[in-house]
Amino acid sequence: MRIYNSLTRQKEEFIPLDANEIKIYVCGPTVYNYIHIGNARPLIVFDTLRRYLKYLGYNVKYVQNFTDVDDKMINRANQEGITVKELADRYIAEYQTDARALNVLEADIHPKATENIDAIIELVSKLIEKGYAYESNGDVYFSAKADVNYGKLSHQPLEDLEAGARIDVSEQKRDPMDFALWKAQKPGEPAWESPWGMGRPGWHIECSAMANRYLGTTIDIHGGGQDLIFPHHENEVAQSECANGAPLARYWMHNGYINVDNRKMSKSLNNFFTVREVSQEFDYEVIRFFMLSAQYRSPVNFSKELMEQAKNALDRLYNCLLSLEFMAENSDVEEASEHEKELFRPIAALENDFRAAMDDDLNTANAIAVLFDMVKAINTAFHENEPHSREILNQCSELLKKLGGVLGILNKQVSTSPDAEIEQLIEQRQAARKNKDWATADAIRDRLASMDIILEDTPLGVKWKRK
Repeated sequence: MRIYNSLTRQKEEFIPLDANEIKIYVCGPTVYNYIHIGNARPLIVFDTLRRYLKYLGYNVKYVQNFTDVDDKMINRANQEGITVKELADRYIAEYQTDARALNVLEADIHPKATENIDAIIELVSKLIEKGYAYESNGDVYFSAKADVNYGKLSHQPLEDLEAGARIDVSEQKRDPMDFALWKAQKPGEPAWESPWGMGRPGWHIECSAMANRYLGTTIDIHGGGQDLIFPHHENEVAQSECANGAPLARYWMHNGYINVDNRKMSKSLNNFFTVREVSQEFDYEVIRFFMLSAQYRSPVNFSKELMEQAKNALDRLYNCLLSLEFMAENSDVEEASEHEKELFRPIAALENDFRAAMDDDLNTANAIAVLFDMVKAINTAFHENEPHSREILNQCSELLKKLGGVLGILNKQVSTSPDAEIEQLIEQRQAARKNKDWATADAIRDRLASMDIILEDTPLGVKWKRK
């Protein structure tokens, strides 16, 4: 497998530090609101990476944090008249609802900043001892100029970063590019005891501390959105490597931006959508499929039209599974013939193409294209006008669901078995057709259509699906 490493700006062969366990850290959300579609992309991308590595046979230790205290959270909690913890608990629960619906596997560890204050204080203290950080009236700052490698992830010298950055100006700093590791308590803010007085951690330090605590000094992969390269990940690199004298991560992976109708997503443009809002019109699985329809480093343009296209494409995959199940349920043949086995071989061989796509820097767009190649091959080899064995039909279905599962799609139960009411209506329609009572048959079809049931008459019987 080859991965594009943001640190070296090239694709590199992925060689894990330990073949027995791959360690991945992905930056999670600041939990003060519902996650938006921009948040959803890294969730889906790195969940898919994790799934693929497990498919390849690796054990994966996956850590994704929750930022549960920061300026935005304090302001929001004050506006609502609740504690920061109450706000965090509410939106962590809402995050979990959306993540489960997106079929994102739960992280092995979901650490919170507020539950790792001791590790954060220990790391800040180490940076002060080594001369990379300094205390100033209860605040602690990292000295960017003390790190000769600062800027290596974003590939810009310090002077260029300083010229182009929006810098938090403070009289407490020695230099404008220095950033806060620890913030002295202000009135009404949550705070913890530290060697520098009551205060709370800065944003960047928490990920360095938690990656180190739960995964060790050097990890395999650190992931996140492209917007985190600078300053968040740049500062993580500086903090961790100056403190530990070792690389923080071997590979840095960053997914591309999301635009809405070809414009940058922002609240000011009124084109800001939460995942929960989008799910009112499109199924969560459609959202996931849409996100994976582009290679993860490419920008994605979100629009209703493109979501409709994603829905229709996903439906085609499910229709193949429905057709296979329908044929299997109506087949009288159990074991596959030699001819059927021969027809299945080129279909099974497409798994190699799927792996080749995923091995090429997690190219899910090409992997999805292989799934459609597989559907076309299945439909050509095994169609409803001929009898086929349950064995070969089930093999086709299992292969499609197996590869779909690597992408986190095609996980819904498909069934052609109608419930009692639908079954009764279908039988009544069949009886009407037999008696050439076409008006009654058409009326029943219309009634079923009003229930979002679509009928298809085939040589094997009546096939149905939901819209």
